[in-house]
Amino acid sequence: MTSIAENIALTLTRIREAETRFQRESNSVCLMAVSKTRPAEDIREAFGHGQRHFGENYLQDALDKIEKLQALDICWHFIGPVQSNKASQVAEYFDWVHSVDRIKIARRLNDRRPADMAPLNLCIQVNISNEFSKSGVAVNEVADFMELLCGLDRLCVRGLMAIPKAGMNEQQQRQTFAQLKTLFEQLKVTHPQLDTLSMGMSQDMDSAIAEGSTIVRIGTAIFGARH
Repeated sequence: MTSIAENIALTLTRIREAETRFQRESNSVCLMAVSKTRPAEDIREAFGHGQRHFGENYLQDALDKIEKLQALDICWHFIGPVQSNKASQVAEYFDWVHSVDRIKIARRLNDRRPADMAPLNLCIQVNISNEFSKSGVAVNEVADFMELLCGLDRLCVRGLMAIPKAGMNEQQQRQTFAQLKTLFEQLKVTHPQLDTLSMGMSQDMDSAIAEGSTIVRIGTAIFGARH
């Protein structure tokens, strides 16, 4: 049974090998450890082995861990749906939000971001596979949504996030990720500050890196099966 430290090392090796294989710049892909459902002790162990970026889906569970680990210099990413009544706490306790797809939520995050903190980093969640059951802005509506976000000065829109349809083969994965990258490059023409493509998980990380991912969200490969 491998340890968290070994899993981090193996995952980073896989990322760096993919960067080389797909002619990406070295160290251009950030590893986010998805720590949802995991205890604070697991996060502390991962931090002790160099991991700094952690992703959480469930606010109350995350807040408990953030409090226990407040002495550590962790970059916290919120990657789950943001509920209106929870937006204040997300805005106060997290460095990044990857799952914004409604202007109402964006405005609430903006209004609740403390003035003494840096603007909240934000990714627009895109429904890249056009799944009825999945959250995200439709591909043809992303540009208009981006314009709505531009007036919110307590937010810093960094890029796009997507979770493609499950069960695709490697070719299908790459085609889907390439579609998101194309959309990203189109937006950069008028919004040159964009620098983040949050795409790729344990099962499709290599395809995501091949098509330009800058943050991969890895849970099981680091912490094992969910509790």
